[in-house]
Amino acid sequence: MTYLSVLGRVAMMHASAGLVDVRTPGEKVRRMSVKEPVVDRSRARTRKLLAGVSAFAIGAIALLWRLIVEPSGRADTLTAFDAKAAALYMWIAIGSGLGGIARFWFSGVAARLTGGTFPWGTIAINVLGSFVIGLFAMLTGPDGRLFVSSTTRQFVMVGICGGFTTFSSFSLQTLNLLNDGEWAQALGNIGGSVVLCSTAVWAGHAVAASFNVMK
Repeated sequence: MTYLSVLGRVAMMHASAGLVDVRTPGEKVRRMSVKEPVVDRSRARTRKLLAGVSAFAIGAIALLWRLIVEPSGRADTLTAFDAKAAALYMWIAIGSGLGGIARFWFSGVAARLTGGTFPWGTIAINVLGSFVIGLFAMLTGPDGRLFVSSTTRQFVMVGICGGFTTFSSFSLQTLNLLNDGEWAQALGNIGGSVVLCSTAVWAGHAVAASFNVMK
């Protein structure tokens, strides 16, 4: 088999997979491509998101190591405070990543269900996050029913809840509504978010308080 014939077979294999242009005598260059299903594109975006969050977490841990561990000398000479601070920052970074992934998924589901004309997803995310932080704060408080470490509280309340809820998206979406002249929807977004989130955090606090008094 000659070198040119090998190249020809490789080119035809790539062409059949839709990777290269196919030239035939007297014809124009044709691009053979296969349309990816919507599900495949969604999975690809999810994989890219997970890879980005993982890279961010690894970078954050490496940065914390350089800022906290290396200045204090060898790792085995770390003080108890330095080690505890490094672990706390690491857990908050991991919690933020998990909360961000959950928010991205939840926003996508809400957009598909509601059509995305009004930021129902952001409102639902902030309301749910407010309920969770109110519930967890009361359950794990000094008089709470659950006894968890301070690191666990920061992991859930600062990391997960902080990464899940989003005031910046709420602000941007409100501004977009104002720029589009949708004043009623913008005011509804502001008032609804404040009232619903305040009610949700109160409800979470009340539910946890009822659990705390149970025997």
